[in-house]
Amino acid sequence: MTASVLPPDFEWGFATAAYQIEGAVNEGGRGKCIWDTFCHQEPSRTKNASGDIACDHYHKFEEDFDLLSKYGAGAYRFSIAWSRIVPLGGRDDPINEEGIAFYNQLIDSLLRRGITPWVTLYHWDLPQALHDRYGGWLNVDEVQKDFERYARVCYERFGDRVKHWITLNEPWIQAIYGYATGGNAPGRSSTNPHCTEGDTAREPWIVGKALIMSHARAVAAYNQDFRAEQKGVIGVSLNGDYYEPWDKNDPKDAEAAERRMQFHIGWFANPIFLAKDYPDSMRKQLGDRLPPFSLEEFKTLAAAQTDFYGMNYYTSQFAKHCAEAAPETDVLGNVEEHQSNKQGESVGEASGVHWLRSCPGMFRKHLTRVHSLYKKPIYITENGCPCPGEDKMTREESINDPFRIQYFKDHLDAIGKSRQDGSIINGYFAWSLMDNLEWSDGFGPRFGVTHTDYDTLERTPKKSALLLKDMIADRQRPHASL
Repeated sequence: MTASVLPPDFEWGFATAAYQIEGAVNEGGRGKCIWDTFCHQEPSRTKNASGDIACDHYHKFEEDFDLLSKYGAGAYRFSIAWSRIVPLGGRDDPINEEGIAFYNQLIDSLLRRGITPWVTLYHWDLPQALHDRYGGWLNVDEVQKDFERYARVCYERFGDRVKHWITLNEPWIQAIYGYATGGNAPGRSSTNPHCTEGDTAREPWIVGKALIMSHARAVAAYNQDFRAEQKGVIGVSLNGDYYEPWDKNDPKDAEAAERRMQFHIGWFANPIFLAKDYPDSMRKQLGDRLPPFSLEEFKTLAAAQTDFYGMNYYTSQFAKHCAEAAPETDVLGNVEEHQSNKQGESVGEASGVHWLRSCPGMFRKHLTRVHSLYKKPIYITENGCPCPGEDKMTREESINDPFRIQYFKDHLDAIGKSRQDGSIINGYFAWSLMDNLEWSDGFGPRFGVTHTDYDTLERTPKKSALLLKDMIADRQRPHASL
């Protein structure tokens, strides 16, 4: 018999984000966030959808946690809305006790069910007051101080029960979609005709540094003042596709694939996990538009010992080099991204959104590469897909989701294979617990393992939700050697 592919203590569950599910934006003392503003722009930038009600998790969390129990989940990853805790966001602004009480209810309800809470401090919902006050993420010095204070409040109020912290969710998306393409809040771009403000050539790189230093301040604070007593762990969730050369015989495409991953992942992972400067390829292309780290900042990064690498993974692509020099507004590393290679071979089977194809083989390579580079235990903090055509399906059609079931199976197998490669991968969170507001795509794509009727807010389990426990358990049992 072989050793089991996944260990008996493999952590698994489901993930959500506050703005996508909570609703109740004007209840419980919550302040406004940048997505409240963005979702109500005219003309609509989010397909006339908003998080005003979303899935109404604020009032229905007990029902939602009953689903977690029904699905057999051992853990649940959710985010705290910064503006529910500190409505105006700043380090000298009042704390909202109603917001504290709400999240205390959530945490206690999970623990009563034997479900481990994993808390994300920031999932894209910056308090609008900070954006108005000093530019939010565009002010590196101010925002990191305010984020540290907010993090400290969360550690103080919840850290006796919360032992797993994630500082930031997908800082790449916040920086690029928020400040380069303008497709996400706060919607700043100099290349997007729908945007009236922004500088695509410079702002995303400033925001990136602000996010990195905010993470570092929050981790350093935990390490210094909370870890010894609370005995928790803290990490960050980074997104990033895996890239292979468009032409496997062209060294320039091989270089482009690696460079694309450096721009996608190394941008944040090098400073956070290695306390090193940005990748050389970024410095070479961006020059002085990429803000430097001071010696003091490198000391802060070195002090911010981060326990685990949270990986949000959905798909992979092919990278083709560009013959011309990159324009100032390029944010990809001067590469073309393709879903088919030079031979016309698709990277994977199409899902229910154009950008996501199922590529479990590349997922294995991605896991192995990331673990080899950064040498931290990996938790998959998001992974999932909508089924082809699911956005137009009836509830009865949507809850029968064989594509999602196969996607989960294949990606769990890839995790097992990467562990055999020597990678340490300790957990998996399926995205998402329920269909929800898919940011600027509104209520179209359905990533949930639970069907949400947006008219009645009724929840209906999909087959994948009920089978995930069995899929994981099957990989924790010894199997005969091949």
